Amino acid sequence: MTAPPRVLIADDQTLVRTGFRLILGADGIDVVAEAVNGAEAVDAVRRARPDVVLMDVRMPEMDGLEATRRILTGAAGQPRVIILTTFDLDRYVYAALSAGASGFLLKDVTPEQLTAAVRTVRTGDALLAPAITRRLVQRFTRRGGDTTAPHRDLAALTPRELEVLALLAQGLSNAELAARLHLAETTVKTHVARILAKLSLRDRVQAVIAAYETGLVSVGEREAGEADEKDDGAGPGARGALP
Repeated sequence: MTAPPRVLIADDQTLVRTGFRLILGADGIDVVAEAVNGAEAVDAVRRARPDVVLMDVRMPEMDGLEATRRILTGAAGQPRVIILTTFDLDRYVYAALSAGASGFLLKDVTPEQLTAAVRTVRTGDALLAPAITRRLVQRFTRRGGDTTAPHRDLAALTPRELEVLALLAQGLSNAELAARLHLAETTVKTHVARILAKLSLRDRVQAVIAAYETGLVSVGEREAGEADEKDDGAGPGARGALP
């Protein structure tokens, strides 16, 4: 049986830390440390060795973006970092991804979405809140040059890998990809890993951007797919509102 994720919560507001700790604990997720600023978070990661860090952006002494850079620079075995903030300003999104964060969620997520996010990044996936993903995609499809994932030649991918990449761009998780393609989840993970390697991409977020940049899918296709899911009754509760 897989051990529950070990989580560090870094936020300068006591009520926020308490709320997150109670939510995570109720779902069997261990909170092994807390920090009130980025500097404390960096030290706490060294001591507690969490699997996932929930990192606020705006904190005194050292903000969450700088703390994330320091945590994810250097030694192997770094935790996965989810940036949590009340602000969805573009500069936070891009700075967080550049720093190596695995996810970016607004603090108004539901308890179910929060615990799902922790478990998702713990397994190696990357995630963004749906509204942020749409804005990210629109930015990169609207503006050439200023990109997190540079244009790649999709000719290196097999037909199945192209299919997996297109579904990734719709926000499907590995489990959802496996169900859609009638494959084992381990097979899906292999396809995703090969896509990232062939296109020299860091993570699934960059893969989504590459799918739109290269024209494999369009913003309109994603929006149509989301509408179909709503019509089928597969709303946020069915997928945790996480891409």
